[in-house]
Amino acid sequence: MEKMKRIVGVKVIQLDEVGSTNEYAKAIAHEVPEGTVVVAKRQTAGRGRKGRSWASPEGGLWMSVILKPPRVDPRLAFVGALAVVDTLADFGISAGIKWPNDVWVGGRKISGILVEGKAGEYSILGIGLNVNNPIPNELRKNAISMIEFIGSKLPLESVMNRLLMHLDGWYRVFLERPDLLMAKVREKTFILGKPVIVIEGDERISGIALDVLDDGSLLMDIGGQLRRITYGDVSLRLF
Repeated sequence: MEKMKRIVGVKVIQLDEVGSTNEYAKAIAHEVPEGTVVVAKRQTAGRGRKGRSWASPEGGLWMSVILKPPRVDPRLAFVGALAVVDTLADFGISAGIKWPNDVWVGGRKISGILVEGKAGEYSILGIGLNVNNPIPNELRKNAISMIEFIGSKLPLESVMNRLLMHLDGWYRVFLERPDLLMAKVREKTFILGKPVIVIEGDERISGIALDVLDDGSLLMDIGGQLRRITYGDVSLRLF
């Protein structure tokens, strides 16, 4: 049987330092093949959703994948989240997805995902994963690194290789069977059935997270009324 040609990781660009791997990836997206990965030891202007700054010191895994699906699809964030969850499992760490784009371990954030793109041209899947990087004291209540679980420094390249393998697998599922992708997302989304607070613009919405729908949106029960929260325009907090 012929081996499937790899998509994610077909080309890897390694940088010592960059402002943002996502911005670097956007600048070269038209010149490189789909699946090209940009990874940096440090980011000086790392960003999360809504332009929030993302601390990216040496020791973490800061990377962006250039993808070229038919359209920019917010569900690509779940490709990243599931790949991170599987990578962490490879190292004995149990993790779950906090909708829409974070991966948490033991009640603390270990990874964030950011999807950007230009319709009909490219999508950039940015992933930040805390590996060996120390967490500042002021953030330790809400953030954690892999090293805290393992107890010793991890080979960053090994973590990256596992992540690229899982990204390649889940991206193929996304292209061919998005229904299977979303079924796995529901299984790994730990907020379902729990009370949450959604900040949508100036509105603060309290309710129960019921389901992640096939389009990636969150279905909530708000005082007996069902409401669909669209991915990408909210912040979500646990009670």
